[in-house]
Amino acid sequence: FWGSAGATPSGLSDSLSMQASKLVELPYSSSDDDDDGLLARDMDFPTAEQDPRAWSPVPHKPGTFGQCVWYLAFFWNLLFLLLGLLALAVGVWGLLAKGSLQGERLAPLGSDPMLLFVLVGLGTSAVSLAGCLGTLRSSPCLLRFFVGAVLAFTGLEVLGGLLLLAVRHQLRDALQDALLLCLLRYHDEPDLQFLVDEVQQSLQCCGLGSYRDWEVNPYFNCSAPGVQACSVPASCCLDPWQNGTLVNTQCGFRALHLGDVAASTVVHLGGCVAQLSAWLQGQAGGIAAGAAILVLVEATGVLMALKVLEDIVPIRAQD
Repeated sequence: FWGSAGATPSGLSDSLSMQASKLVELPYSSSDDDDDGLLARDMDFPTAEQDPRAWSPVPHKPGTFGQCVWYLAFFWNLLFLLLGLLALAVGVWGLLAKGSLQGERLAPLGSDPMLLFVLVGLGTSAVSLAGCLGTLRSSPCLLRFFVGAVLAFTGLEVLGGLLLLAVRHQLRDALQDALLLCLLRYHDEPDLQFLVDEVQQSLQCCGLGSYRDWEVNPYFNCSAPGVQACSVPASCCLDPWQNGTLVNTQCGFRALHLGDVAASTVVHLGGCVAQLSAWLQGQAGGIAAGAAILVLVEATGVLMALKVLEDIVPIRAQD
């Protein structure tokens, strides 16, 4: 066989070596590089296909505690949303009932107590709505807005409390000016009239420093042309009730025209500023407790929102 082929085993070996050397010397084509690069890139896809979280963020599924917090946060904000809408409805109803939203009443609108209900209702309902929708739709943007708004309101409340503590000695003068304004506008604002009557009946007082302070009112002044001249409101009377059921609106009639001795048998002579200041000092503990409860309620809402936010923020899978 070897003789017919005309070659020896050693010659065959040399021939194979020469062919192998020629193959080694052949240059690599650029297409081979591209194929290798594509192959290398293609090899990366199975990892992403096997674990989609490596390239696509997915929300973390909360546990049992997280789901409980989610439901509690939703109903918590829903409750305050309803309370805010109720306060807003009361404020708007009060403004409409008194005609404060009419064109000729726009000037004194800023001093209307019902405006406080409108502002509180708008703020509470807007922030609570953001919390409800953020929890329901798992929206990080709305939840962050809710947390930021509540923290801002809490900061303003704390700042206001510290400011009141700093100027607590000047509050007496501010309170006296506020009550003086109430006396002047007693017949102009039904809300102020109701407030003044409640304060005078509860504290059993009349006027600012004494019952004669009602002379500053244009209707109760002794030089006024009306039938209420030289009179005081019925809430100043020692016994404003008639037959124990109806208010005797004429019980303070001509009280300012009487002397102090005669007037003391009809109306309260002492003013409301001193008694109101003493009452506020006595209620300082209750006011502080109420403020602390309000801050605690707001902090609870923020903590629940942060927990929900932590559960719904997308995370990336670790390699």
